[in-house]
Amino acid sequence: MKKLIQILIAFLTITQISFAQVRIVKELDSDWKFQKGDFENAFQTNFNDSKWEKVSIPHDWAIYGPFDKEIDKQNVAIVQNGEKVASEKTGRTGALPHVGSAWYRNKFNISAVEKGKKVILLFEGAMSEPQVYLNGKKVGEWAYGYSYFYFDISDFLTEGENTLAVKLTNKEFASRWYPGAGLYRKVSLIIKNKESIDQWGTSITTPFISKDVAKVNIKTNASVENGYLVTTVFDADGKKVSSDKATTKFGTQFDQNIKVENPKLWSPETPYLYKAVTQLFIGEQLKDEVTTRFGIRDIKYEPNKGFSLNGEITKFKGVCLHHDLGPLGAAVNVAALRRQLTILKNMGCNAIRSSHNMPSLEQLELCDEMGFMFLAESFDEWAKPKVENGYHRFFNEYAEKDIVNLVRATRNHPSIVMWSSGNEVPDQWGEEGVKRAKWLQEIFHREDPTRPVTVGMDQVKATMESGFGALLDVPGLNYRVHLYEEAFKKFPQGFILGSETASTVSSRGIYKFPIVQEKDKQYPDFQCSSYDLEACSWSNVPDEDFVLQDDKPWVIGEFVWTGFDYLGEPTPYDEKWPSRSSYFGINDLAGLPKDRFYLYKSRWNKKEETLHILPHWNWEGREGQITPVFVYTNYDSAELFVNGKSMGIQKRNTATPQNRYRLMWMDVKYEPGTVKVIAFDKDGKSVAEQEIHTAGKAYKMVLDPDRKTIKADGKDLSYVTVSIVDEKGIPCPTATNQLQFKVTGKGKYRAACNGDATSLEQFHLPTMKAFSGKLVVLVESLKEAGNIELTVTGKGLKTATVTLNSTK
Repeated sequence: MKKLIQILIAFLTITQISFAQVRIVKELDSDWKFQKGDFENAFQTNFNDSKWEKVSIPHDWAIYGPFDKEIDKQNVAIVQNGEKVASEKTGRTGALPHVGSAWYRNKFNISAVEKGKKVILLFEGAMSEPQVYLNGKKVGEWAYGYSYFYFDISDFLTEGENTLAVKLTNKEFASRWYPGAGLYRKVSLIIKNKESIDQWGTSITTPFISKDVAKVNIKTNASVENGYLVTTVFDADGKKVSSDKATTKFGTQFDQNIKVENPKLWSPETPYLYKAVTQLFIGEQLKDEVTTRFGIRDIKYEPNKGFSLNGEITKFKGVCLHHDLGPLGAAVNVAALRRQLTILKNMGCNAIRSSHNMPSLEQLELCDEMGFMFLAESFDEWAKPKVENGYHRFFNEYAEKDIVNLVRATRNHPSIVMWSSGNEVPDQWGEEGVKRAKWLQEIFHREDPTRPVTVGMDQVKATMESGFGALLDVPGLNYRVHLYEEAFKKFPQGFILGSETASTVSSRGIYKFPIVQEKDKQYPDFQCSSYDLEACSWSNVPDEDFVLQDDKPWVIGEFVWTGFDYLGEPTPYDEKWPSRSSYFGINDLAGLPKDRFYLYKSRWNKKEETLHILPHWNWEGREGQITPVFVYTNYDSAELFVNGKSMGIQKRNTATPQNRYRLMWMDVKYEPGTVKVIAFDKDGKSVAEQEIHTAGKAYKMVLDPDRKTIKADGKDLSYVTVSIVDEKGIPCPTATNQLQFKVTGKGKYRAACNGDATSLEQFHLPTMKAFSGKLVVLVESLKEAGNIELTVTGKGLKTATVTLNSTK
């Protein structure tokens, strides 16, 4: 009898769950057919796609290459860089084959029950100008490749098999960086009752917060005449906190206020998340249910005080990020995003700016979880063009729709603390631009009254005169460090944001002599020196921003250009070939830290010790020549030794910005052996030391995965850093061996990247040269659990193997 009761309880529980599943989300991620080219009848149900490539979504068709300078060769003057005369540019959009049209086709089944429901087709990003067809009929179209958008396809569906076809078109000269190509973010079906909560119809704010209690306001748009709403808040452990029932709508909205006692506040240090489950009832029947994660936090922007989070003055220690994920291209991947954010967290970064486009929803979810404040940006162009086929073609028709979708899709993320309506738009000049800035800002305010709006301004003098900068909630300055004081005096807001800073250029592990602080410096190998003293004509080195951030309380923080190298914009080599990706990153395209990583970490991450020596110490042929040594550390002084001989003690001082933030021994002469640094605390006691050594001949490889256990879902990734070392295990910093990769077991080889901006090797082929002694291999799981083995071979090197594990 007892067993029978248990079975009955289990049956009732399952039945209850099945009845409660009033909303179904089906991710259309597999069994897609893809073909590049323009096919006249590809939207038709009976079109023969049997010979098309089978792909999964997210997908970027262009990342597989090959690299070709002819793809994006342009004769143009880049106004943002101060150029007045046109010249031939190569690699500006990554030199990858992203231009042209392509089709995606997918078949999915709809049951008789589902046919009578409301079905939404949601695209989280489609590059670009998507035209969407279902069962041979056009459902709709969109323009902006970075926007989230959806269609109600209820009337287009048939019971049984349905055929979805999507045409995408990337025009040439439509971007200033590598935009990617294809259905590069999720595509989903949302199946729900006709009486339901609207898409992105929930808005959660926290208008009152104290130590003892927080007021959580939840506004819900619902397509229902007679009904009521029950919203229950749960804490991070899944325990019920509070609940509220609303029976009256105000216009189109239910409006609920829920009390949360002893609230745990969201911040970068403590990213605590609550969950609101909103249920729509008609009578006793549950019609819809939506779950929304949110955080309780308070933000303020105040004159002369700056930005405060939960009552504490907080500076943005931020970076700008483009949307590409290096060797994966634009195709969004959670493991890749999490790795990026983990690296940045270790550096002490607390904020991200999506540049210059709308972020992926996965990125925002991770920022909520991991504790990053977020500046969500929308456009790189308004009505005036930067590139021939840019967003200006769509601005008048789509700008408001795109902002509405951005805000409604992302407003419940506690990580977002600011919106940006544009970046370095040519509309900064003149009366029309002021009106556009005001119009866009008011759309943001209408959709979300709780967050301010900024614009990344590079024409600061013009915006001072026109009133453009004065009308913004937050005046954002891109570079122009020499104008900060004047802008602060002339703008009425009482603070300045470094919306884009530094743009220092460097190549990981590459050092040039003699060292110089110079702009637009070029070398025959098309690399930049990692002494971190080189910038562009319009930019600067990090230390100049550090001075403003540290000395001016009205400077509320910075977003460094950029956290990682990205495909395209190979400044200062955009007139040179081969050069196809940026040099701006604090980390390279493979996600390996450059020396600059430790300079920022020494200032941003006060919880961990930083003690980093540069350059490397393998300089055959430079014996006896001056080879300056820099140390990036959060200690105030240190003593340097070369082969046991003291080079003296250096202390931070204010003689120059570099002396204030770096310890530098400028007269060191190279001799092979050991460089050692001993750091001292404020009392002069030795507290830490670090050594680097001259390496011998390359002998073997060391494999270091970022994660040894990954999920067997066919999407998860392990990033394995491959380092070439000598027989003693000392890294070989100049090794460039050609390596080969083989993956066996329950995984597959996905890509490799070495961080060299001049490399034309294709990421998806299982071979690549090391760059500055390293590269990274991406191993992808299958949908079966088990061991995965990566084997790396290289001529003259001992074979190396690492075993990973994938689990369900």
